[in-house]
Order: sequence, then C-alpha cells, then structure tokens
Amino acid sequence: MKTICLYFQVHQPFRFRRYRFFDIGNDHYYYDDYSNESILKKVCEKSYLPTNEILLKLIHENKGKFKVAFSLSGVAMKQFQLYAPEVIESFQKLAATGQVEFLAETYCHSLVALKDKKEFARQVKMHDDVIKELFNQQPSVFRNTELIYSDEMGSMVSKMGYKAMLTEGAKHVLGWKSPNYLYCNSINPKLKVLLKNFVLSDDIAFRFGNRDWSEWPLTPQKYTQWLKNIEPNAEVINLFMDYETFGEHQWKETGIFDFLEGLPKELLKEPGFSFSTPSEVADHLQPVSSISVPYPISWADEERDLTAWLGNEMQQEAFDKLYALLPKMEKCDDPTLNDDWIYLQTSDHFYYMCTKYFSDGAVHAYFNPYESPYQAFINYMNILSDFSLRLNAAVPENSEEESISHLTHILKEKEEMIAKLEARVNKLRTKKKKKQ
Repeated sequence: MKTICLYFQVHQPFRFRRYRFFDIGNDHYYYDDYSNESILKKVCEKSYLPTNEILLKLIHENKGKFKVAFSLSGVAMKQFQLYAPEVIESFQKLAATGQVEFLAETYCHSLVALKDKKEFARQVKMHDDVIKELFNQQPSVFRNTELIYSDEMGSMVSKMGYKAMLTEGAKHVLGWKSPNYLYCNSINPKLKVLLKNFVLSDDIAFRFGNRDWSEWPLTPQKYTQWLKNIEPNAEVINLFMDYETFGEHQWKETGIFDFLEGLPKELLKEPGFSFSTPSEVADHLQPVSSISVPYPISWADEERDLTAWLGNEMQQEAFDKLYALLPKMEKCDDPTLNDDWIYLQTSDHFYYMCTKYFSDGAVHAYFNPYESPYQAFINYMNILSDFSLRLNAAVPENSEEESISHLTHILKEKEEMIAKLEARVNKLRTKKKKKQ
C-alpha cells in the first residue's frame, strides 16, 4: 500500500514601498498597501478560493478517503484578515471536515532558525496560536520556511514537542536512498522526517503547462500510472508544492483544476493507494533509517541549499544587520516596532536580492517588485536604517541614545500639539466662513 501525502504552502509577504534615503528619519511607514491588497486579491480569486472549493468537494465526495495538509504563513493569514476574510472562511470550512491538517511554521516565514533559537521558538508559538484561534487545531508537524532543514534544526524542533518535520528530498542528501519512505532525525530519532519527492511534485508545480515538455499533456491517468510504477515497496509519496500552483503558476486554461479534481478519483480507484496527512504518516509508518543533513538544505533551485536567500554579500549583510538588532528587540515593548520587526524578517525580502539569473531566474522573478537585486538591497537597507533609529530611540543603551530618544519624544509631542492647533484653527475658519 502506497499513501499519498499532499501538502500545500500558502504564503504572501507584506511588500515594501519604494523607500528612499531621504525618507529615513522622516517617514516610518514601509508598506506598499496597494500592491499588497491587489496582488492578494488577484491570487485569492485565481487560486486560493477556486482550489479550496475543489478540495472541499473532493473531501465530501470521497467520504474520509481524501486528505490534504496546509502550511499558512502568519503574514498570509494577516493579509487574508485585512483584505480577503472570505479566504479564512473557506479554509475554516476545510478544517471543519476533519480531513485537513494545518502545520506549524514561523509566523513571518523567516530564516530565524539559522540565527536564534529563542526568537525561533517565539515566532513558532505565535504561529501556533493563530492556527489554534482560526482553525481549532494544535499543530504537531513542523514545516520550516522554504523547507529549510538540518540535523540540528530537526533536533531543535523535536525538543519543541513536534513529532515530524517536512523537508526536501535533495539528491545530495539521499544519495542512493529513495524519498518514498519515512525517515528520522539523526540526532533525535523521535522526530520523523518526511521527504518531498521533488520530481513528481515539480511535474505538477513547474512542468504541467509547458507544451514543450515531452510528457505534455499530463493527465490524471498518466500521473496515476507513474505513481503505480514507483518501486513496489515504497510506502509514502510526498507531493509538496506552493498552493499558487493551481490557477496562478499554472493558469486555469492549462487544465490544472481539472487535473486536481480528477487525480484523487483515479488514484482511489486503485486498491494500492490511499491519502494521508503528515501526522498520520508519522503515526502509522516506521522510519526505515535516519537521514543525515549536517548542512542546511531547502527546496530552492538546482543546489537545494540556502544560496537563494544568503548566497551573495548583499543578502548576508542585510541578514546580519537585521539580527544584530535582536538583543534590543527583546527589550522593546512598542507594538508598532514589534510588528515591523516581524515583517522585516520575511524571507522574500532576501530572495529579491538574489543574483542567480541562469537556470533559476524565472522563479526569482515571481511577484518581485524590484527591477534588480541591487534595488531590493538598497530599499531594504534604507528601511532597516530607519527602523534602527526608531529602535534606538525606544530602547536607548547609552547617554547619547537617551538624549536622542528624549529629543525625539519632545519633537513628537510638539508635532502632535501643532497638528491639534492646526485642526482647531481650520475648524474656527470653517465656522467663520459659515457665519459670513
């Protein structure tokens, strides 16, 4: 018996507006509200809502035999609440079926696991709390940002109480081994590890609509036959992909929705197939061995490493300067600063700075608001500079910073007083005009 584990990633970042050098110290609002709202609504209409509708229909039709899992980033859920609450409602309908599992991740889809255990744990708890509030589930399986994983990270996640973790079935890690089995962490074997079958996943996520692909068109019948042809002893086939695959990366016109609707029906006709959530895979299968990942891997690009986010000097400088602020942030109780801190950590900002333009260039261009990686870097560093000034004012550490903080407070009070007086003057002028 082979079980299919379907997992979808749902994430949209808060994109920053063009923030210039002369804005530093003068304007503390960083977000491109128009782009964030318009992009989110477009993706919801083309992808999330119609796909959720199909999945709900499949769950009801197959009476407990069809199951899926989602990882929804906290920043995506926040945008749903702001711009598209009907998407939250559609996910809640899926959750109510009992056939959908919601996974844990960092709230802001960050790379913090590479930097600080305490901040990592805080962000994961933030995310768990939102999942509990919105979907009444307590996640037991963890999916790190961009499927980033190493032995040390897996051990850290296990100590936090999760029973399984998802990652990429990278060739250089697996060697002769197959991704179609359950593995465990090499440091702490209590943590089960599910490995993505990236060939079969990418056939849907990246190649489905490519008419130059030798296997086009891909039908549910053909794909089912491929799964039947996998080694007889295979136990689990992990198909992990971005949710935007349906309707956004692969447009409706490619037939992707028809494929999604037809695939479970074809697979469930076969006696040797079932669907399972990640937690069910972890509960029902035994690991065949540990998997050794001494250095972090991810889903991205040919290398399956971290170079998409930290592969050049710009990315590394931005990353290091961001987390150099962590000691001060731990003392900060300003809610606006804390929100900005969370959104500054989203991995997309570093992804936009990537200079890998060859085989992977098209992937890095997706919804990228910048004309070049250098523009992305300059914009981010301008925002980070302003954020640092605000943080220094809120959490001064020496007499100079205390003086700056005091003066900033005085200026803010004066600006507020001027604004009140101007409003009062305008009100009096309006009254005078009415009397005349």
